Amino acid sequence: MINILLACASGMSTSMVVKNMEKAAAKKGIKAKIWAVPEVEIENEKDHVDVILLGPQVSFLEKEVKAMVDDKIPVSVINMIDYGRMNGEAVLNQALKLIGGKK
Repeated sequence: MINILLACASGMSTSMVVKNMEKAAAKKGIKAKIWAVPEVEIENEKDHVDVILLGPQVSFLEKEVKAMVDDKIPVSVINMIDYGRMNGEAVLNQALKLIGGKK
């Protein structure tokens, strides 16, 4: 099971990306728990994830989040075009690439 956390300003728009990622994971036969939270909740969720993806609107937090997880969990910003298009497959692929097939 892969645990993918998405974080954005409020967690609302990112929840639509989550749904599309879940569909893409199901098509690929990948077991994944994917959820979205507001950026203020990252601290509470970080111990339960394999990768953290940040919405483009909170890209300024990337260094802070990497420090928060002590670089033990991959952290990256979702590609703005993929985010805007709600391209769940592309965002899922980004997450999978970051974890390097560990799961």
